[in-house]
Amino acid sequence: MLMLPSVLSKKPITKASQIILQRHLKLKPDFSKLKLKEQPAGYVVGTVNDAYVPPVADHYEGSYHWTYERAITIGMIPLVMSPFISGVDYPMVDATFSTLLLFHCHAGFKSCIIDYVPKRVYGVWHGVACKLLTLGTFIGMYGIYVLETSSNGLFDLVKSIWAA
Repeated sequence: MLMLPSVLSKKPITKASQIILQRHLKLKPDFSKLKLKEQPAGYVVGTVNDAYVPPVADHYEGSYHWTYERAITIGMIPLVMSPFISGVDYPMVDATFSTLLLFHCHAGFKSCIIDYVPKRVYGVWHGVACKLLTLGTFIGMYGIYVLETSSNGLFDLVKSIWAA
């Protein structure tokens, strides 16, 4: 039997009955988290006398990030010259170069996302952009796998396009 609210039954509403009457499932979507966050002019927060609050340290995207990018770039230098010196018949060199090139591109696009889609302004869209970049990188890794197993790799592909 359905119990009516206290207006009709003359019973006072208790805390337990309020919890029962509350609706837990909302069918109307909440788009407030997708809106841009309002920023003060020049992103000046607080006053001159407020203490500086440093950002949380993140070793992957902080100071070590620059080191990772440089190590990948330096590792690519001899691999770029290898097809000119030894030919295109070495699949391990080709696969290593292709993978390092993919990670080099990933790091470059990640830097663009960090610079032009900052989390403090765009909120959830920053995370969406980073996740789409990661998805694209995984698809690129699968593409490298297919290129290396079905044909002779990236160097041979460039050689055949150049000769065409």
